[in-house]
Amino acid sequence: MAASKLTLSIEPEVIERAKKYAREKHVSLSKLVQNYLKGIDQKENTGYVTPENEIPDDILKLTGILKGKVPGDLDVWDAKYEYLKEKYDL
Repeated sequence: MAASKLTLSIEPEVIERAKKYAREKHVSLSKLVQNYLKGIDQKENTGYVTPENEIPDDILKLTGILKGKVPGDLDVWDAKYEYLKEKYDL
């Protein structure tokens, strides 16, 4: 499918932060916005992580810290809960 142009009005500091984030992820700003927009309805409808809705880096860092779990079986929300529970000594 051919891409179409879109004009957006965004605060300059937000644009700079988005450009920096895109550079760090080695992706264009257009692709970043496109992936975000594609994932909006999927996040709301399923609540699950999809390829378009990437797992945040801070959650990915938790991979492998839970005993008895392999990365493919890792439930992201359980991992986050366990991490925060240990961090705040609950």
